[in-house]
Amino acid sequence: MDNGDDKEESSEGEAENGAKMVQKITIMLVCGNGKGSRTGSSSSSFCQADECGVKLNMAKRYNRRHKVCERHSKAPVVLVSSIRQRFCQQCSKFHELAEFDETKRSCRKTLARRKTRTDMSLGGD
Repeated sequence: MDNGDDKEESSEGEAENGAKMVQKITIMLVCGNGKGSRTGSSSSSFCQADECGVKLNMAKRYNRRHKVCERHSKAPVVLVSSIRQRFCQQCSKFHELAEFDETKRSCRKTLARRKTRTDMSLGGD
């Protein structure tokens, strides 16, 4: 019967170790993002333009979602990762200036796609 007791003790010890591991994981998750929710992490986001520093916690939902302040979303040239770019209104992403025609705020690729769809709908009538 001593063998059975030894097995129980070892399995209890393993269970305790398992519970400690779960506790450690839980603590890491709680400490991971500050407030324990997704909304806490978005409140401390900043505009992704180089050296902007504008906190987006009071910005419009669109600007928070795409991590760009209103000024840089409409600017003709913005430095992002030290590259001259412009924010595309259609893609909601920054692209290099070469991807835009003149002063347009939508990239050439998006405009071409839009034109193709329009042509297809007119041809179907």
